[in-house]
Amino acid sequence: MNASRTAKSISALLLMAAIILPALAAPVLADPPLPGAIFTTDSTCTGVNLNIYANKDDVYLDGGPAHPVAAGLPDGYYYVQVTEPGPGGPVLGTSIGSANETPVHVTAGEFDQCYQLSAILIKASDGTEGYDDTSNPGGEYKVWVSNESTFTNNSTKTDNFKVKGGENPPQPACLKVIKFYDKNANGINDDGQLITGWKVRIMDGIDYIRYTPVCIFVDPGTYIVTEFAPLETNWMATTLNPVTVSLEPGDCQTVEFGNLCLGPGGGLTLGFWSNKNGQSLFGADDLALMVSLNLRNASGSAFDPTGYAQFRTWLLNASATNMAYMLSAQLAAMELNVLNGKVNGNALIYAPGTASANPLGFATVNAVMAEANAELGLDGLTLAGSPYRAYQEALKKALDLANNNCTFVQPVPGPFTF
Repeated sequence: MNASRTAKSISALLLMAAIILPALAAPVLADPPLPGAIFTTDSTCTGVNLNIYANKDDVYLDGGPAHPVAAGLPDGYYYVQVTEPGPGGPVLGTSIGSANETPVHVTAGEFDQCYQLSAILIKASDGTEGYDDTSNPGGEYKVWVSNESTFTNNSTKTDNFKVKGGENPPQPACLKVIKFYDKNANGINDDGQLITGWKVRIMDGIDYIRYTPVCIFVDPGTYIVTEFAPLETNWMATTLNPVTVSLEPGDCQTVEFGNLCLGPGGGLTLGFWSNKNGQSLFGADDLALMVSLNLRNASGSAFDPTGYAQFRTWLLNASATNMAYMLSAQLAAMELNVLNGKVNGNALIYAPGTASANPLGFATVNAVMAEANAELGLDGLTLAGSPYRAYQEALKKALDLANNNCTFVQPVPGPFTF
């Protein structure tokens, strides 16, 4: 009886351990970052990109989505504080301890109203209405809005602003930042597709986070403007990043960032052209095309197929021991893709290292195919150590990724998140 009870007790302990230990070992997931954005504005509540004010009473607070299609702030009440800029800056004013500790309210993702900062905060120095003066020599402040009284990073949105007192404040400068979709991959804003809501950082020692299009009034000086990389990995930049801008009083300059995204374009792989689906499309015109190309065998000799069965065996046996053989197989598959209307020969693909690529690394499918065919006509045996192997590998990789439907420049922007 005692032995039975002992066995049951041990079993119960083992069961509890099986439940509890994995739970203890499981990682604690951090809360996701707060969506949406906040910004300072004036009493008209229309100036999203204002950041210079004559006095502290001129500063109002508004917020909502970062851009028209973005998620807004979660509905509810929010704490507010103003600090000096920079990490660990002292608190100058706070809503905590005031008559209304959470003065900001959000409905349907938007602030219910614009809130005058000096009216919703109490000074850290004496608890009276408003917020203390900053000791920052540039008159810089940082406002925080959070759904937690601790103002932790993931629960908080911030924005910086400046208060320029005195009778003759310096004339501000205007800095514009726009984002364009570069569908022709030339690094020039000539496609007529501006992108709204791309996250950028404007920095002059203090960060200003904004979303395109930006038109912000700033102090004269030198600014570093940086575009953020989205979480989606198929986006590529086509312009310089970051950009340094020097602004004189009264200047107005524009920074342009170009991007494109890669994706499908109809490419079909060697596997497709060697299976029954590819065979069903392979006719006399396809065979004639293969014979007309400078295709190579493993030995480097010319390959001129007499029928689909021979072509299929050659395709399945392709290897990179002789890089010219593997390049031939990828060229053959892409030529068949274009001939059968699966790929547009004028489509742009990412083809760095090829002679036909532009300075950003993009070329049309037709140009890469013509280049590969010409190279195969010159160098049919490129084993390890061949001076032509690296060049043929670049051509092979460009065609391979396109055949796998990965590297076509998309005609319109895809989704992006930050």
